[in-house]
Amino acid sequence: MNATEGSVHARPERIPRWLVRSIGVMLLLVLGGVGLMRLNGFSPTVQPAPALAERALAFADAPDGAVLVTDAATGERLAEMHGEQGFLRGVLRGLARERRAQQVGATTPYVLSLHADGRLLITDPHTGQRIDLASFGQDNAAVFARWLPAGALQQLKTVSQ
Repeated sequence: MNATEGSVHARPERIPRWLVRSIGVMLLLVLGGVGLMRLNGFSPTVQPAPALAERALAFADAPDGAVLVTDAATGERLAEMHGEQGFLRGVLRGLARERRAQQVGATTPYVLSLHADGRLLITDPHTGQRIDLASFGQDNAAVFARWLPAGALQQLKTVSQ
């Protein structure tokens, strides 16, 4: 038995130096390209399809801890949400945090919109922040979908056929 056959400490195979350098150059080219695109104003946002229905909503905290949901255009109270309401409160907290960061007041209502591509968005006109509620699943989106104008979901079904 020779020394290399019985050796416990076999030398691992090395990655060729040219391959490591090639990978490094490729990474630098990709990062440089992305940086250049961003500097030239490219924004990787996707514009939603046309809105089928919209409703301006105002949210307020009641003294008993409930969340009051009001149609901002008519003043009609749509709901009084009691209990934990984790998803609703989480979305509202995120929107409010952005308003605080930009030092914008809470007087402007949010816009709930249903789009032809099936997206359900809640948008803050002041900050431009937009949350795709459908991306959190149907059950969570349904928390907001019930406040769409009457017939909006039926209109979506008609468009998608």
